[in-house]
Amino acid sequence: MNIDTLVDNILHSYEKDGGINRYETENYPNRQNVVSILQNLQTLIFPGFKTAEIINTEHIRYTTGRLINTILETLTSEIKKALMYTVVSNEKPSDTSISNKPNCHCFALAEKTSIALIEAIPSIRHQVNLDALAIFQGDPAAHSVEEVILSYPGLEAILVYRLAHFLFINGVPIIPRIMSEYIHGKTGIDIHPGATIGSSFAIDHGTGIVIGETCIIGNNVKLYQGVTLGALSVQKNLMDKKRHPTIEDNVTIYSNATILGGKTVIGKGCTIGGNTWTTRSVPAGTTVIQKK
Repeated sequence: MNIDTLVDNILHSYEKDGGINRYETENYPNRQNVVSILQNLQTLIFPGFKTAEIINTEHIRYTTGRLINTILETLTSEIKKALMYTVVSNEKPSDTSISNKPNCHCFALAEKTSIALIEAIPSIRHQVNLDALAIFQGDPAAHSVEEVILSYPGLEAILVYRLAHFLFINGVPIIPRIMSEYIHGKTGIDIHPGATIGSSFAIDHGTGIVIGETCIIGNNVKLYQGVTLGALSVQKNLMDKKRHPTIEDNVTIYSNATILGGKTVIGKGCTIGGNTWTTRSVPAGTTVIQKK
């Protein structure tokens, strides 16, 4: 079989089965671009920690300004593509002409959202620094907050969640999920960007943690590896319902514990022991352990 036939067969599969991200106005966001944006945002939050670039007082204003411009340009473009694709997807099949789509409106909204994210960076930095401090204070193996920032996957997953969550609550399609699934693949920690998480959130070890879309987590909560905050049912018709539990302030959940259900509330100050299975609410101050 010659090369032309191989090419024809693959092109035919593109037309038959879809799954191609074309370089036209209606194309979907590019995963590589989104990951690059995410890495630049991490550098903006922790300058000098994530890249080999030397940060000094003389040049920090210039390097910060250059980084912001890069993020704004690329993020605006990717958000615009996400918005445009959503518009196209919601059109009737007979009306697919891109000339009829609100191109300028999508660009203006994308630009506004990108700027809003940059404006929120000081607040997000404050939140993530509180998370880093909570992880440091709760882990005897950590020797400094800087060690947590440099090397702990739990903090990196939380940082990415806080960025993705900002975009999610501001109505940006698909991009928050690309961010959360990228860091999921890197750390083994799966936090849906739609979850609501309070301050001083600590993840210890972290591998295998799952936090669902409608989960609500209060302040000063600590999770160990393998914890699942999930749904009792995964039926599609429940997509607009609260499916995941509420975890109130000052709760510790140990490894491989599973807590399920949108009506399940874990009260303030509870301790949930390892390998437990909880599908109903637990009063404040309770310790839940596996039955012998």
